[in-house]
Amino acid sequence: MLHPLKKRAAVLLSIATVAAALASPVTAAPAAPAAPAAPGAEQAAALRWTGCATPRYPTLQCASLKVPLDHARPAGRQISLALTRVPHTAATSQGPLLVNPGGPGGSGRSLAGFIASALPKDVAAQYDVIGFDPRGVGKSEPALDCGAGHFAPVRPDSVPRDAATESANLERVRAFAESCGTKHADVLPHIGTVSAAQDIELLRAALGAQRISYFGYSYGTYLGAVYAKLHPGRVHRLVLDSVVDPGGVWYEDNLAQDRAFDARHKAFLAWVAAHDATYGLGTDPAVVEERWYAMREGVRQTPAGGKVGASELEDTFMPGGYFNGYWPNLAEAFAAYEVKQDPKPLVAAYERFGAVEPSAGNAYSVYTAVQCRDSAWPRDWNQWRADMWRTHAEAPFMTWNNAWYNAPCAFWPTEALQAPDVTNADLPPALLLQATEDAATPFGGALSMRDKLKGSALVVEEGGGNHGIALSGNKCLDEKVSAYLRTGRAADATCPAQAAPKPAAATRAVPPSAGGAALHGLLGFRG
Repeated sequence: MLHPLKKRAAVLLSIATVAAALASPVTAAPAAPAAPAAPGAEQAAALRWTGCATPRYPTLQCASLKVPLDHARPAGRQISLALTRVPHTAATSQGPLLVNPGGPGGSGRSLAGFIASALPKDVAAQYDVIGFDPRGVGKSEPALDCGAGHFAPVRPDSVPRDAATESANLERVRAFAESCGTKHADVLPHIGTVSAAQDIELLRAALGAQRISYFGYSYGTYLGAVYAKLHPGRVHRLVLDSVVDPGGVWYEDNLAQDRAFDARHKAFLAWVAAHDATYGLGTDPAVVEERWYAMREGVRQTPAGGKVGASELEDTFMPGGYFNGYWPNLAEAFAAYEVKQDPKPLVAAYERFGAVEPSAGNAYSVYTAVQCRDSAWPRDWNQWRADMWRTHAEAPFMTWNNAWYNAPCAFWPTEALQAPDVTNADLPPALLLQATEDAATPFGGALSMRDKLKGSALVVEEGGGNHGIALSGNKCLDEKVSAYLRTGRAADATCPAQAAPKPAAATRAVPPSAGGAALHGLLGFRG
C-alpha cells in the first residue's frame, strides 16, 4: 500500500548525514536516568538513554527497549526496539511525543530530530520527541531481510501482456514469499500493526508516562489509530498526516492508490506541458502523455543504460507522485531521452529515485510482513488478474507495478489476521491533515478516519498533491499543528497548497529549502 522501500531522496539532501551520524555517534552525553514507572507498569523495562548526538541534533539520545516477540507470552523470547529521543527543555513537559514516518517498514529514528527541530521552539520544548524503529525495522533486532536482489534491474515488464511475462513476475514474488517464510518463520507471525501498537504501549510504560502523544505520517496514521483503539485512555495528542483509509486495509486501499497515482502522474505531465519552453515535449498534456508512454515502450525494448526497463522507469517516476519537488529533475530526464535521444540523464534519475538501496531489503521485507499479516489478501491469482486489468484500463501508470509490489501476499506463509475497527469515541480530539490530491493515501481515507475518530478535526490542503504535508513548508498547516500540540484544541480548516515547483536543471539536487524536501528525504518513497 504505502511502499516503504526506497529512502533514495537522501542523495539529494544534506540531512542524509543524520542517518550516518546515528550509526556513529559523534558525542557521548551522560546517560539520562530512566523515568519513573507509571502505575501498573512496574514490570516494564527501564530505558537507559545515552548520547548519540549529531551536528544537526546536538541533544539527540539513543536507547533500546526489550519487548516480547509474542505479546501473548510476555515472559517468552524478547526482541529489541531501537529508540531515539530529543528531550524536552521547558520547565513543564507535556510528556513523550512518539513519531513515525510510515511504511510499514520505515525507520523512525531519524525522524525525532527532524520533528523536534521543525516544530516551533516553544512547542518542541514541551515534549520528549521519541523516534523508534518498529519491530523488525532498521536497528531493531531481529531485522527482517527476506531476499537480496528482489528489485535488481532489469525486471520483467510490470504489465503482463503475455503468459511468459506474467509467469516471470509470479515466480519473482512467490520466491520472495517463500524466502521470507524460510528465513524468518519464527518471527513472521508476530510482525503486524497490532503487535507494533502493543509495543508502543510497552514503550509508554517504560517511559513512565501516563499518556503519550503521537505524530504519524502515512502508514503511521494507521498504526497510531490502532494504538488509540487499543489504549484510548493513554492518548494525550494524536496527529495523523496523510491518512490511510482504515476501511480498505490493505487490498482495496492499493486499488484506490493505483487510480490516485495515475491522476497525479497526469498532473506531472500537465506541468511538463505548461513548461514546454524548457522541456520541449509539447504544450498539450495528452501529447506529453503519449511521449511518456513512447519512452516506456522504448526502454521496454532496449533498457536505458542496460538497467532502466519499463518497470524501472515506473519506479523512477513514481516518487513524483509523492512530492512535486522532484518534478523538475524527472522532467529533465524525460526530455533528454525523448527530445535529445540521450538516455544518460534517465539512468541518473533512476539511480537517484528508482534504484534500491542496500538497506531497502529490510524495509520491503517488513512492508510485506506487516501488510500480508494485517488482513486477508486474495489467494486466487485469477482475482488479482481481473482486478488489475480492470484498474489498469483506467489507470495504467502504476497499477501493475503496484500489484507486483504487493503480490507476495498472495503466497504469504502466515495466516492473515482481521484488521481491527479503529472506530473510537473515547479519545481526546485528534488532528488529521490531508492534501486533496495525495496519491499514496487518497483523500477519501482522511474523511473515513475523521468519521471513525469522534471529535477529530481535519485540516485540508486544498489542491495539494504531496504525501506528508505537515512541517514541509506550508505555514498555514504548520501553524495548525503547532497550535494543536500546544493546547489540544483542533477544528476543521482549509489551507491553500504551496506553489508548484519551477523548472530546474537535472544536475541540481533538490535544494533543502524546497518545500518538503527535508521531510520527504526521511519519509522516502513507497513510505
